[in-house]
Amino acid sequence: MAVPHFMASGMGGIRTAGDLVARMEYSKNMKVDKAKEYVAKKLSLSAMDIADEYIMRELREELKIGVVTGLPGAPRGIAAKMNIEKLLDIKINSCDKFRGMLKN
Repeated sequence: MAVPHFMASGMGGIRTAGDLVARMEYSKNMKVDKAKEYVAKKLSLSAMDIADEYIMRELREELKIGVVTGLPGAPRGIAAKMNIEKLLDIKINSCDKFRGMLKN
């Protein structure tokens, strides 16, 4: 888990769209440029805009996909990951595991 964390942090992590780009790289085996394009398209932004902390902060709050500082009532942790799953049309293992735990 150290390498994905390092990659996500290096691309802005949760401050911008680095975590989303890293998820696409690992879940769909995309190269970084393709992953950035994919995420930008899903967010209806340009590839440059997804690296802007101010734009992404507002968008992350609006889409409920997690922000660095906790906001009262805003999803975080597994709830934010589930929103990321829907947004990017991917499966996240921890979300599947959580859903499985809820069924039992």
